[in-house]
Amino acid sequence: MEFMLDTAKLQEITQYVHSLEISGVTSNPTIIKAEGKIDFFAHMKKIREIIGANRSLHVQVVAKDYEGILRDAEAILEEIDRDVFVKVPVNEVGLKAMKELKKRGVNVTATAIYTKFQGYLAIAAGADYIAPYFNRMENLNINPRQVIHELSEEITRTHSTTKILAASFKNVEQVNAAIEEGAAAATLPADLFKQAFSMPSIEKAVDDFTKDWESIFGVGSSVSSLREKL
Repeated sequence: MEFMLDTAKLQEITQYVHSLEISGVTSNPTIIKAEGKIDFFAHMKKIREIIGANRSLHVQVVAKDYEGILRDAEAILEEIDRDVFVKVPVNEVGLKAMKELKKRGVNVTATAIYTKFQGYLAIAAGADYIAPYFNRMENLNINPRQVIHELSEEITRTHSTTKILAASFKNVEQVNAAIEEGAAAATLPADLFKQAFSMPSIEKAVDDFTKDWESIFGVGSSVSSLREKL
């Protein structure tokens, strides 16, 4: 299972890359907008510096025409690095561009997926990752669980190397559902990682364990402090 950060905030990336098993960072124009008018390529290079070469970086094209998508992709690869996964929306022109990018050996993440058919087409086009939008599908009365399940089945049937990178979540339960239905990866905003650890029962259990220990060995004591006394 791969967990990725859906953010361009350097502080969040630094924090979670050091504390959790993060496989990569995803971004899109909306996420970039939240950072303000930044030096885009310099910012992306800084993210790469933070996450290192062993984690994936996903950066989206903005152009909507075929030639423009290819130019955007080349600019991303030239100005950041050749290992970036270029995010391309799954529509007719996007699928055409994906085919060409894969011929050139480019890493491709197919994004803005709302339907099984979009996913099937992206798998056939050879996308490395496909990103179904979980919460956005639910908002449109599309069953994201069924979509992810069927896409996972198609990947198995065709022996495809495509991975499902589930995206667009509003709560941890949606993430759990995506994984249970066959998503190989999920990208989450930092707030959802915080949410995962915010259950009061977790903190209470930790506090209770500490109190029980200290009731025997003294306030401020720990396992390591006992060893120091030996």
